[in-house]
Amino acid sequence: MSGNWRTRIVIRQGDITESGCEAIVNAANTNLVLGAGVAGAIRRKGGPRIQTECDKIGPIPLGEAAITGGGNLRARYVIHAAGMHLGGGVSEPSLRDSTRNSLMRATEKGISSIAFPAIGTGVGGFPIKRCAQVMLEEIRDYLKRNDIPQRVEMVLFDAAALDAFEQEIKKIAD
Repeated sequence: MSGNWRTRIVIRQGDITESGCEAIVNAANTNLVLGAGVAGAIRRKGGPRIQTECDKIGPIPLGEAAITGGGNLRARYVIHAAGMHLGGGVSEPSLRDSTRNSLMRATEKGISSIAFPAIGTGVGGFPIKRCAQVMLEEIRDYLKRNDIPQRVEMVLFDAAALDAFEQEIKKIAD
């Protein structure tokens, strides 16, 4: 497998809908309804095609991930990580599963770069520090076993989330 997993992760603050990665991850619900938060931003900037594709796929099981085109976004694809049921919250098992399954969808499609938000920390109510621990552990484990995706970006909306992810990556063992 390719090199040190840490060299394949970029942690930055920004707007995930502006990411230059081949795919961006949507913090989705199992019905794949693009509502508020990251999903709402994807719906607004990506246009109605993404929701139309979601309507043909959903619902999907909790913890699963589905892929659609990127509509009008810079990203070619959107990977919808179903971390919660519509109107519900995110649990640690659903966060672990949806992160891992998003990476699996990227590998299956041969997607070389993928950008994740802090899944579940908005509408889903999941604590940001624990989100950083869980997501980075899953990404580490996946990258150690797989060459694709070659690059994973964590695109965090605000300084507090950026700080949480920067602190947690320093603590994660190889």
